Amino acid sequence: MELLYVYASDYFEGRRTGSKGQKIAVDFLRDHYMDLNIQAAEGTNNYFQEMNLKVDGKMVSTENVAAIIKGSEFPDEYIVLTSHLDHIGIEGGQINNGADDDGSGTVTMLEIAEALQIGLENGYKPKRSIVFLHVTGEEEGLLGSAYYSENPLYPLEQTIVNLNIDMIGRNDSLHDNDEDYLYLIGSDILSQDLHDISISINKKYSNLDLDFRYNDPQLKVYERGRHYANRYYYRSDHYNFARNDIPVIFYFSGTHEDYHLPTDTVEKINYPLLTKRARFIFHTLWELANREDRIRLNSDRKYLNIDKNGR
Repeated sequence: MELLYVYASDYFEGRRTGSKGQKIAVDFLRDHYMDLNIQAAEGTNNYFQEMNLKVDGKMVSTENVAAIIKGSEFPDEYIVLTSHLDHIGIEGGQINNGADDDGSGTVTMLEIAEALQIGLENGYKPKRSIVFLHVTGEEEGLLGSAYYSENPLYPLEQTIVNLNIDMIGRNDSLHDNDEDYLYLIGSDILSQDLHDISISINKKYSNLDLDFRYNDPQLKVYERGRHYANRYYYRSDHYNFARNDIPVIFYFSGTHEDYHLPTDTVEKINYPLLTKRARFIFHTLWELANREDRIRLNSDRKYLNIDKNGR
């Protein structure tokens, strides 16, 4: 809560890619990892993976933020945890703070990093390396994650899974009477192992209602007054890993009436539920980092032929 009240404040001006507010955001994230004594990812400029992206027809300077905890037994196998650090900025003179989109995913990553660092200090080291990748330019078309996939800091062939967290702090209208849920999107598309591990971990630790409905691309979703084709598998940063044959999970709690509006604010976040979802993701991450065998790719992998942005 304390982190999100800062990260989704007016001071960050909606974190539009390339803007002053986005620069404040990446400094905030870098300082957090430095305070935790978690090292910068190799190939970065003091945690920043710098790039130039086109936003509204103009080239802007922007950056992903990347940190790493190296594994003890399989340091050259990587689990990449992602959330997008940007939002849509100021529109019509109003700041879009993006508390849920994706402040909720961003602070969840920071809390998971802190928990892992506390574990390290008490002798619990993950067997595989864990990369914390906060990506820019998601709202402009998944651009920061696309840049990473084309210029990876760690080999994609040694990246065993991507866990992507984008909007997990609220409920959608389908779950008005069932708030203990979480959508998992893509979990079985490339690796049945990943899907099965998620179910097992949830049963052991969390007992959330895991909702897999959006693995079905034929299922339509209702947003902004009308039904749309379901393209959630293609709509967040995990897809730039999936299209490189890396198993993914997109953790998501659905859209709501404040989606991409100035009313997506911190006081509307369900913090106890955000905590429960964050703990489930942590336990899944820990299991994947410490199992003896890396998860297997399906032999009959499903590829759905939609553009990479899915928008």
